[in-house]
This record gives sequence, structure tokens and C-alpha cells, in this order.
Amino acid sequence: MKVIKTSNLTKFLLLVAVVFSSSYTYAQEELDTEIEEVEEETSNWTLSGSVDAYFRTNFNGVNKVEYDADGDPIAFPQAPASSFANTPGFALGMANVILGYEGSKVGFVADLVFGPRGEEAVFNSVGSSNIVNQLYVYYNVNDALTLTLGNWNTFLGYEVISPAANFNYSTSYMFSYGPFSHTGLRADFNFDDNWTGMLAVMNPTDFTEFNPYGKYSFGGQLGYSNTSGSAFLNLLYGEQSPVSDEATFQIDLTTGWDLTDAFYLGFNTTYADTDGTGFYGAAIYPQFQASDSFAIGLRAEYFKELENDFDEAIVYGSGVRALDFTLTGSYTVGSLIVKPEFRLDSLSEDMFVNRNLNNIDDNLSSFLIAAIYAF
Repeated sequence: MKVIKTSNLTKFLLLVAVVFSSSYTYAQEELDTEIEEVEEETSNWTLSGSVDAYFRTNFNGVNKVEYDADGDPIAFPQAPASSFANTPGFALGMANVILGYEGSKVGFVADLVFGPRGEEAVFNSVGSSNIVNQLYVYYNVNDALTLTLGNWNTFLGYEVISPAANFNYSTSYMFSYGPFSHTGLRADFNFDDNWTGMLAVMNPTDFTEFNPYGKYSFGGQLGYSNTSGSAFLNLLYGEQSPVSDEATFQIDLTTGWDLTDAFYLGFNTTYADTDGTGFYGAAIYPQFQASDSFAIGLRAEYFKELENDFDEAIVYGSGVRALDFTLTGSYTVGSLIVKPEFRLDSLSEDMFVNRNLNNIDDNLSSFLIAAIYAF
């Protein structure tokens, strides 16, 4: 009887098994790598924003349009001459949607706004651009340098456009009459773990979608930060007006520090001048975290317009002084922030019609309560 030898067959089968196993392992590793890359790419996408609305009323000022016997308007709702949160009764803020992508080298931000607050923020944009709050691309050249091209919110000042990022719901005079946004090219520098810098060439301030006048401005910033807080010295220089060849010069200091686990103190001071027209001011922002869900904070601001011989005003009039005291509570439940706020504006001249329509006062006291949902 013939004996069948199986040694060669066994070796062949083992070889096939090894090859198949290796191929499967390699394919699985490739699949795992592809999944990881997809997950990494997906995680680089971000979607954030906020929605806000509020109710506002004056204690000693006009809250509605008042008419005489002939039906002609004789008084209008009174509000501080600062940006946002100035409408009487129940009112809308804005819907803010921010889409971003952050790669290892490149990325972008598309920040869109809808509603009254957003429209005020982009007041120099028209057409389809009047919903663009920020729109820029950036390139991380290396760990020390990032280049950005497009439109971004201003680097000057303590406050920002988004109500979710401010402690006080209404805004200061310094923020309202400083820049809102810039369009141009900027270079951000990381000198070390604490010190940063920035240089930029930009369109005239708040001309966000293009440059209609062929004039440019220049910006600079020097920053220091650590685990307790930060400080930024900001500069803006350049021709901003289509009818003037005089350049605007603005210098601004913004800083804020955690003095204890519960107490924070912010400070902002600024000076802006365009051929004798401008303003200067300072504000402190003490805030106390009473519990995990409730905090209370004050903005105490001094603001004065520069005096000039041609009596040109930025806000109320040449040489007029304004004091703003804003006390804000902030209660957080989940992603919802509720902010009750008392505000007193005091001027060096009579500007506010009182609610009885029989006098003009130098002060206006008001109350609002705002609801902000941030995601």
C-alpha cells in the first residue's frame, strides 16, 4: 500500500495561513489608521454660538414714543448712547453661529450674526456681508508665528460683540466708540510661554468687506499672560475717514486678574484722537463668584470726549463727560445664562428727557434682564 507523505502539504497550508493572517492584520491596521484619521479630521471641526433676548425699561426716562395733540412725536425712548441693549420693552439681541476648522497648520472661522445686535456690529457692511461678524483663514507657519487673512473682531478693548463672552450685558462707551472689526492681514507671534505680539495692516476700521477709500491702518499688540490673568497693550494708527487725511491714533490697555479663587478684577483704559476729535476713558470690572451658578459684577466707567474748537462730537458733544455704573448679576443653569442688570448713566450736561416730559436731566437709570443661551 502506498503511503501519502503530508509534510509538504502541511508546510503549504501553514504558509497560506500565515500569509492570510498577515494580510488581514495589515488590512485591519490600515482600516484602524483610516478611522483614526477620519475621527481626527472630524474632531477638528467646531460649531458654537449663542442666542439672546432681553427686557429693558427706564426708571426716570421715556420708554415709548410720545406724541402731542396733533399726533407729532415730541419724545422718543431714552437710552445711553452706547451700543446694544438700548431698545425698550421686550427686545431681541442676536443669533450667533460660529463654524470653524482647526488643522495642524491651517484653519478658518466663519462667524455669522442675525438680529439687531448683529446688525449694529456690522453696520458698515451691506448686501450679503451684513451677517458676517468674522470671516478669516489662518496659517500656522510654525510654533512662533501665525498669519491670518480676512475679517476679525477688534483686538482693542475689554469687551466684545458676543453677549456670551461679556460679563455685563450692555456695553461700555469705550467699547461702543472704539473699533468693532478689522479686515486685513495680521501676524501673531508667540515669543515664549508668557509673551505674545501682533502686527497688522488693515482697511479703515469697520469697513469689513472691502476697502472703498484706498486708505489703510496699522495695528500692534504686546501681551503678557500667566495662569492668573493677562495684560495687553494695543495700538491703532491710520487714516479711517474718507473725507479726512488726518490719521486716527488710539492706544489701549486691557488687563484682568484672578486676585483670589472667587474675586476677579479687570481694567481697561483707552485714548483715541483724530485731528482733535476723539475720547479717552477708563473702567474697572470687579467680579465676585458667589457660588458655582451665581456671580455679581460691576462696571464703573469714566468717559470723556475731547474738547475741540469746532465742537465736533463723537457721542454727546465736545468735552462732555459720561459716567457709567452698571451692576450685573449672572445666574447660570446648564447652557442658559440669566443676567439682571441695573445701569446709571450720568452726564456733565442735560441730555435725557424725563418720563414726565417736563424736564431734561443729566442722568438716566435703567434696568434690564437678559437671557443668553450659549452652545
